[in-house]
Amino acid sequence: MSRAHAWITVLLLAAAPSAGGEIEVVETDDQILIRTDCLEAVVRKKGYVSGVAGGSLLDRKTGFRDAGHGLDIADFILEPGSDEADRDQLPERLVYSFGNPVHGDIPKRMIEGPQICTQARELSPRIIRGEDLVALVMDHTFTEAAPGRKPGSRWTQTLVFPADTRYFVSSQRIDAVNSSPAMFFRIDMPGHVKHVLGNTFSEIYLSYFPQTIPAGEFFESFPPDARFLYRRGTQEKPPERFIRAYHLRDAETGRSGPWLAGMTLDPSDVHEAWCHQRPAGNRGYVCMIEEFGGRPIRPGESFSAAFVVGYFDSIDRMHEVYDRHAGHSGLEVDASGWRLTE
Repeated sequence: MSRAHAWITVLLLAAAPSAGGEIEVVETDDQILIRTDCLEAVVRKKGYVSGVAGGSLLDRKTGFRDAGHGLDIADFILEPGSDEADRDQLPERLVYSFGNPVHGDIPKRMIEGPQICTQARELSPRIIRGEDLVALVMDHTFTEAAPGRKPGSRWTQTLVFPADTRYFVSSQRIDAVNSSPAMFFRIDMPGHVKHVLGNTFSEIYLSYFPQTIPAGEFFESFPPDARFLYRRGTQEKPPERFIRAYHLRDAETGRSGPWLAGMTLDPSDVHEAWCHQRPAGNRGYVCMIEEFGGRPIRPGESFSAAFVVGYFDSIDRMHEVYDRHAGHSGLEVDASGWRLTE
């Protein structure tokens, strides 16, 4: 069957009409397309999976799309420390190298993997439809573990697309089968920013940094711990809000677009967050890694974080939406609606 024919014969699902219009969902073997009155997004089922596929989040108000490899993307489970003594026993995919431009000089080690986005290969999202929303719930069980640990922790991601907002709401959760003094999970939040000398964005906003950062700060490569690094406990007090955003501009015309923001709704959930350039040149991107968790955990326990990701016309508007949803670390959804949880 041709791809074009597959799109014609896919399962087409529509939520009940909302005040803003219908939510359309189109599913194929490879992906799920969601179209609301404000957004369009693709969630891949095969290949590079988790979160929203790169370049697919369309702001229908302005016509702009995200400029990265994907939004709210999932990686692997880590903890502080070094794996150098165990590397001869580690699967290659679990080796965590540091002292380099990619990871900087902060030692860490992977507990379970491999990386979900590149190695899970296939996910099976469950679609939930409500009167004014469409949600996807997907999960994955880790299959590899470091020496002395066992695989089997479970990752779950929930994505909720309300009918009438320019953003989606999400959560990522780990149900752990291992203990750790400070287990954390790595994600892209909101996502990396592909660019050539700032052609896709004009500035970056980090709510824990005193001013917006012009694109020119990212013309040369630098490691994550050189500049703009956030680590829990290194500031006098946690930031009031935890928001990371980039101000889009059209790569061809230079026309200014909206802000694309990723908000972690409880700042205390964030263990560490990077905003650095790797590498320089035509294939460069601003790397916006975030790690949540970082607290003691025992087998059978879980930890999670909740997020808002999408488009905003101003920083003030980001703050307004953040404050409306602040203080939550989890997300529940069914046909009756969605609820943030503490």
